[in-house]
Amino acid sequence: MAQRRRGAALEKALLDAAWDELAERGYARFTMDAVVKRAGTSPPVLYRRWSHRDELARAAVAHALEEARVATPDTGSLRGDVLALMREIGTANARLVILMYAHLAGYYQETGTNPGDLLDAARGKSADALAEVYDRAVARGEARAERLTGRIRSLPFDLLRQEILATLAPVPDDVVEEIVDTIFLPLVR
Repeated sequence: MAQRRRGAALEKALLDAAWDELAERGYARFTMDAVVKRAGTSPPVLYRRWSHRDELARAAVAHALEEARVATPDTGSLRGDVLALMREIGTANARLVILMYAHLAGYYQETGTNPGDLLDAARGKSADALAEVYDRAVARGEARAERLTGRIRSLPFDLLRQEILATLAPVPDDVVEEIVDTIFLPLVR
């Protein structure tokens, strides 16, 4: 007999099931019933937490992003830290990025949102980690604080995301290095 899940274990099971449904079927075929079936639970259990599918989809994406979060590197240099982050995102998390943009197109149309809106739910902690990387670089004299505008801070990751979406594949290391060495670092020094 299956053990009854409660609290955080139940919520994780529901969000994992919702993410798996989104990843396999896309938002257009994403249903609350399919999530209930996949999670092996009942509709009231799911509807007590999320009243409609776009709410559940948003929570599932935030959950997937949180689980895929990379540790803040401290390699001793801005270049090393940014490369480490980009390599992790550009390889291990490439599938997540592709799913976020491709499979959720229906979500964006139906809710009038865009990928950035979904990412906002998870940006807090990753923004703090990136701020830590940039603050250390400024303290070491590797970057000038006045040059680290919001747009410049996000630039290497925006280019990485674009590369993932253009190729639908993990990003080769030489591309990651080119983004960092020839585009990003000259802008912040």
